[in-house]
Order: sequence, then C-alpha cells, then structure tokens
Amino acid sequence: QINATISNFFTKIWQENISLKDLQNKGVCLLKLQIGSQSTGLYGRTVVILEPRKHLGFSSLPSNSFGPGDIVGLYDTSGCSAESQICTGIVTRISQASISVAFDDLKDEASFDADGLYNLLKLANDVTYKRMKRALNTLNGYRNGPAASLIPVLFGDAQPSAHSQSNELEFFNSGLDDSQREAVSFALSQRELAVIHGPPGTGKTTTVVEIILQAVKQGQKVLCCAPSNVAVDNLVERLARSKAKVLRLGHPARLLESIQKHSLDAVLACSDNASIIADIRKDIDKAMVGMKKKSEKGERGNFRREIGELRKELRSRETAAIAQILKSADVVLSTNTGACDDGPLKFLPAEHFDWVVIDECAQALESSCWIALLRARKAILAGDYKQLPPTIKSQTAAAKGLSLSLMERLIQMYGESVVRMLTVQYRMNSAIMDWASKEMYHGRLTAHSSVEGHLLKDLPGVTCMEETSIPLLLIDTAGCGLSELEISDEQSKGNQGEVDIVGLHIKSLTEAGVKAKDIAVIAPYNLQVDLLRQKLSARHPELEIKSVDGFQGREKEAVVLSLVRSNRKGEVGFLAEDRRINVAVTRARRHIAVVCDTQTVGNHAFLKSLIDHMTEFGEVRTAFEYLQDIVPQNYTRDHKDTKTATACKSSKQKNRDQVSAKAKDGQKTTSSAKSNTAGSQNHAKQNTSAQKDQKESKIRYDEIRAQVENFMKDANMENLQFPSSFNSHDRLLVHQIAEELGLVHESRGQGSDRCITVSRPLASKPAEEPEQEETQEEETAPTLQSEQTPQPSLDLKALHLERMRREQQKREENLQKKKQENTPDDDFDALISAVVKADSVCSFVKCKASVLTLGQLCLFCNRQFCLSHHIPEVHGCGDKAKSHARMRISKEGVLYAGSGKKDKSLDPNKKAYLQRKLDSKLKDMASQRKPKNKENDT
Repeated sequence: QINATISNFFTKIWQENISLKDLQNKGVCLLKLQIGSQSTGLYGRTVVILEPRKHLGFSSLPSNSFGPGDIVGLYDTSGCSAESQICTGIVTRISQASISVAFDDLKDEASFDADGLYNLLKLANDVTYKRMKRALNTLNGYRNGPAASLIPVLFGDAQPSAHSQSNELEFFNSGLDDSQREAVSFALSQRELAVIHGPPGTGKTTTVVEIILQAVKQGQKVLCCAPSNVAVDNLVERLARSKAKVLRLGHPARLLESIQKHSLDAVLACSDNASIIADIRKDIDKAMVGMKKKSEKGERGNFRREIGELRKELRSRETAAIAQILKSADVVLSTNTGACDDGPLKFLPAEHFDWVVIDECAQALESSCWIALLRARKAILAGDYKQLPPTIKSQTAAAKGLSLSLMERLIQMYGESVVRMLTVQYRMNSAIMDWASKEMYHGRLTAHSSVEGHLLKDLPGVTCMEETSIPLLLIDTAGCGLSELEISDEQSKGNQGEVDIVGLHIKSLTEAGVKAKDIAVIAPYNLQVDLLRQKLSARHPELEIKSVDGFQGREKEAVVLSLVRSNRKGEVGFLAEDRRINVAVTRARRHIAVVCDTQTVGNHAFLKSLIDHMTEFGEVRTAFEYLQDIVPQNYTRDHKDTKTATACKSSKQKNRDQVSAKAKDGQKTTSSAKSNTAGSQNHAKQNTSAQKDQKESKIRYDEIRAQVENFMKDANMENLQFPSSFNSHDRLLVHQIAEELGLVHESRGQGSDRCITVSRPLASKPAEEPEQEETQEEETAPTLQSEQTPQPSLDLKALHLERMRREQQKREENLQKKKQENTPDDDFDALISAVVKADSVCSFVKCKASVLTLGQLCLFCNRQFCLSHHIPEVHGCGDKAKSHARMRISKEGVLYAGSGKKDKSLDPNKKAYLQRKLDSKLKDMASQRKPKNKENDT
C-alpha cells in the first residue's frame, strides 16, 4: 500500500496536460529566457546563466519553485516536448534576476546561441521515486543485516532497550546549555533510537554536531543525512571546523561553493590515483581515434580489445580510489536518497556504518528515511514536527499515512521515553517567542539572556524610534476596504493594499538604519510574493521576499508578514495550517510585523491566538495610519464577534503600556510575559479582569468622544490635536470616533512624537450661526446612542452616509423654499430668469460664487459648483461617489488616487500577459502558414 501511494509524478502530468502559460503560473516552468553568460567549470561541467529578456523590461524572474539541485530540461521556444529538448541539467543557483544551470554534456557538443530564447522546465525526478521504492522492497524482505534490531523498534514490534549509563563526557563545545547537554548524553546512551526535538532557534544543529563528534571520538562510523542539500551542507560546514574527516556525497552543482572541497569529486581529483585515471582516459580516447582510422578488421579488433582492457582497468582504479576515500572518512554526509545502494556507498561493505543520523527528519518522507536507516544499527533523528511537514501532493498517499513523518509517528508511539527536547532558544525576543512557546511547545521554551530583550534599535547604525523599539507590531486592515484580489484563472491570492502598507513599513525600517538584507518579507501566496517583488525589489535589491515554505530553516532580524486574506466570508484558506504560521513568525529575531484583516483571519482559532497575543503585548495600528485615501467598507459582522474583537483590542492596556515602557528603557520583559501567561490559566480572574478592562475602555471611549464633541460645538476651533502621549489603543479610538462623526483624522509625526489631528470637513465648517445649530442637533442622536451602548458596534460607513444624506436633504429643502419664495408661480419670465441666475452661481448652499467662467459639473447630481465645492464629498454627493468608486474597485481591482481617472500606464502584469498572448498568436499563425507552403510546393 505504501508503494502504491508514493506520488512524485505530478510535474510530468502537468507537462503533458497543461499549457506552457499555466505551467509557468504553477512555478514549474520559465519561458523565453536568454543566455546571460556561459562558462566551463564545476569539475568539467558547462555552467549557463539564464536571464529574462531585460531589453523588454523584464528585470526579474516570475515567481517559481526552482531551487538548487533541481533537475531541469532546456528547450527551444517551440515548446517543451521531447523533440524540442536541447539537454538536461541541474540548477546550481537561483536569484530573483537569474538562474544558473550546470550541464554534464550537450548534444553534438553544441554551444548556446547568445541571441536565442529558451524555455526551462522542472523535470519529474523519477530517480528519487525508484530509490524509495527499492528501499521499501528491501525493507519488506529484510532478514539479517546491521538494522535487524532497529527495524522492530521503529515499527513498534519491540520496545527500545534500556539505555546504558554513559561515562562522564568531555564536550567539544563548552557553550552547550543544560538541555543540549542532556540531549547529547541521552543520544549516546541509547542503543537503538534517540529523537532530538529542536524548536526554532534552540541550537538543534549545534547539538547534532556535538553528538556526531562524540560518536567519532568513540570510534564509530557515522552516516549523516537530511532531506535537503542545504541542510546537509549546513552540517558539513559545522563538522569541517573540527578534526573529523568529512566526506560529502552528491552532484557538485547541488553543493554550496564553500564545502565543494569536501565533495567526493573534489577529493577524488586530489587523490594519488587521479593522474593515473586521467592517463587511462587519454589512452582510451587515443585508441578510439586509432580504431576509426583503421579499415582492416584485424587491426580494428586489436584496438577494440585494447579499449576493453583499458575500460576494465579504469573501473577498477576508480572503484579502488572511491572505496579508499569512503573508508577513510569518519563521517559521510548525503541527502536521504543519496545514501542509496546504487550510488558511491555500494563500494562499502554492508556493516560499515555504526550510526545513522537524520537531521530535519520531520520534513522528510518516511520512505526516504528508510534508504539510510537500513545501513546501521542505531538511529538518531533530529527535527521539529511542529514546523512544515513534507509536501504530499497526492491526497490518496496522504490518507494512507505518508503525511505523517517518521519522527512524529515515533513520538506518538513512544512519547517522551525516546525524546529529548531543547528548551533554550537563541534567536527570538521573548515577546515573539512566548506566543510560539505557548501555542506549539506547551510553554516550555525560554529565551537566552543574550536575546531575551534584544530589539532593532540595538543593532549598529539603527536609530531609536517607535518601529525599532517594539518587537511586535500588528497593522489591522479590518473595515478599510483592502480586500484580497480574486483572479478567475489564478489559484493564488494577492492583496494590493497590504503590499502598499508593507512598502511603507519597510521604508520606515530602512530609513531608521535597518539594512534591507536583515529584513524578510514573507507571504503565504505566490501571487502576493510577485506583487511585493514588483513593489519593493527595485528599491531594495537586497530585500528577501519569499513564501513561507521558502524561509523554513532561515532567520532574519526583522520579518514583515502579509497574511493576504480579506473577504466577507471569513475564509482563510491554507492559512489554517498551524505549522505554516508557526514557521513564518519564528523566523524573526528582533521584530515581527503582521499585516492582516483581523476580522477575516480572526475566524480561525489559531490565527486568533496570534492576533490576541500581538494585541496584548505589542503595538496595534490601523491601516488608516498608513494609507490616507482608503475607502471604509461595511463588513457584515456578528454583534458578539464585534464586541469580542473590540474588547480584545482594549484588554490588558496597562500590561501593554508596561511592556512598551520596558522596551524603551531596554529592560527585560520575560517576567511580565510569564505573569500574564500564568494569569490566563485562572478563568475566574480572567473574566473579572476582562469586565474591568471593558469598563475602563468604555470610560476612555466616552472621554475622547466628549473632547471631539466639544470641538464640534466650538466654531472658533479649526482643528483638535491630541497629545503624543496617547498610546496605540487611544489613537485607534480617535480614528474610530472621528470616522463615525464624519470628521477628517490624520496621523502626524514618528515614534514618540506621533499624534493625531482631527478637523472638520469642508462641507461641515459652519458658515453662519443657524447652520451650526443644525449640526449640533444632528450630532445629538449618535451621542445619546453611544451613552446607552456599553460597547458600540461601529459601522463607520453607515453612520457617515446617513449623516451626509440628512445634510443633503436639508440643503435641497432650503433651496426649494428659497425658489418658491423668490419666484411667483404665475410669472413665467421671472421663473426663467431665476433658473438662469441659479445656473450662473454655485449650487452649494449659501455660496454666491459665479460658475460662468470657472465651474465644475458634478457627474452624480448634474449641478454646477465652484472650485471650492465641486468635490462630491463637499457638496453632498459623497455617498454616490463612494458607491461609484466601490463598484469600480470591485470591477477593476484597483483604486486610483487623486482625480479618479484611470492610470494610463500599462500594468507590468498586463504587459507580460499581452506579450504572451501575442507570442501565442504569432505561433498559431506560423503553424497555419507552414501547411499552405507545402501545398503550394506540391
């Protein structure tokens, strides 16, 4: 059943059944690339750099899933069929602007055309599938061998043996913490199996390296594997610093340049047999040339026998050299599939290795682990099963067990008896760590003193401001109309509003002195990654923008996470995968900023826990503070959910202020975080605290509302400026109240000088005393309503539009009364004169400005206004203008700032689409033209 469920052929299925454009959208194909450069290197292989067509304005590659070590096929532009394939190679390096591929041999030794265009397609790697299948067949019939006692333990047929007492260890790394020392001692004492659980930043690789060095010290031969080349190279770099003899197996193109000297190719090239092997190959070449020149059968037969003998000697020499190199190595490292029995390891006896160490085991298919596990009597598995699991594209395979990794299965089977967890992390600020620790690791993680309170402002060259003094920042787009983009022929998601906000936050960080190479922008969707790269890559070339999967195992000083999803249905898609969000958040060392619609993502319990944590211990801002021209949107909300969300934003205000103050003073925040975590376990105290916080929030809301209403009553005050001492929650309340009352609200300043200014819109500035009285009467109802409602459910759009509707209705009534008073019904000439006079002046109430020379016709009410009152929001057509803008946004997916006229510049995505459509059309026309030519020739 396991054999039948292994599925690695989806790329091949896509290649046969999907168009080239769709293949590129899925990230497995790159179309119309040109040769940037070509060189010979990498142990005799040809290395070619492929780039997009820069002369047409394509500066970066489209979003793709290519990575170092991938097998790719190079094709001409006629397609990606077997006939059009030029050659196959292996990706050596990939960046946003180019991709490098190493080719072993070319057809007919042809060189590439520098002016030609090529397609690059990721090929289905059936070699990996065959190796896993062969390992499982071997496992099925395994009787005697080094792993005879290990296999029953891994399948639960036998319990792990009682561990032996280890002698006092002398650690190679004296800086190991207690949990790491315990894990090393435990791994050395176990007879068959030890599992090292390493959460993010806890020094898992450091611990694994120490275990391997201790095993080598005891005289053990170790085979070390990992599912990815990057993970293996990381271990090689760390082990190479010691005196242990390290040998790396694998194609040189898949290795980092810094460790290629430890590869089998490099060591073989420097061995004593290298010159003899080279001479034998030259002799074979000479014999081949001589055989072609001779015409007599006898002489040709002599050359053929000579070539056969030389080839036999060559195989013998190479086998002896490789076997000697392998036997002399203390640690042999390869990927899981690289440890197969048809690779270099076939030259070693079956009992050669004593230990098998599999790093990142939680990210590997169990079937791939068995390739290496069958070679030793003891297994050490290291990884974190709370991070992203191996990718399973076949639902059938996942349902039959392949979605469960070997590490997770063993932990479920044996529990803590075979596991040691590393508990001290050396990466994250404690405020970032506490959420992951509580939600994923049962609150067992603690931050090392060196990272517990570190912030961006502590980096050299970084100035102290609000953005660099806080570890947690939540930018909430709820109710701001920044909905996700829905493209009919695109499975991925994007959100242009969040892209703009991310750009502004990156600008703030870089202006404060944070280097772009120390910042990561992470998005869960490839479409959003593309939008972010278009926005930011040109301005910040060193800024790394990738998907969540692409950042696993990485870390950055600052991380900006865009969650993308913002819709009326509250759908979060595959954001519901808890481990994906855990990976995204735990990449950050000093600062994490999350841009999201809390109303949408808050529908998922795990995502809501992140929002709650950032609200309680971090800085919360609304999108209004970043984008001034956004249109509020009326989301349909459940009253209970709205109350909960608002109460959540206002809860633990005192704790937030304490954490912020401690961050600014450079003090530690761990004790505060621990006290709040402990307090959350007492439900009775939590309910009482929540009611108290809700009451305090209501009092604060009423105080700010009263200040705003007093400002509205005072006609002499042009604007109301709130002090910079307001915290983020107070500023959020000011934005909400101002939007509810139809006032202009604007954030100014940075850091501790940030403040909010509230002013009247042009339409509501009192021209005369009676108008002011009407305004006061109109504002009474909302005020009374807010006093009766303990926690208002704000519907900003409805309140604003209702107020504008009432004002417009009163203006029309006043205008109608004046016309009736000044124009007799029976005097037709006077009526005509009044109409002409009315058309010659501004239609705004009490405005006498002439519009004969300069005026503007409103598209919504068909009346003339002067330049001071022609804006729809000023003269009362704001609701119609907003409705029109909303319809336009819904239809086109783009909001145009300023006059509202459409931007005439061609969108890069549309330009690329039109180019592909043109190429397809030309190709169709060319294919139709060829048959006609043949008919004419006949």
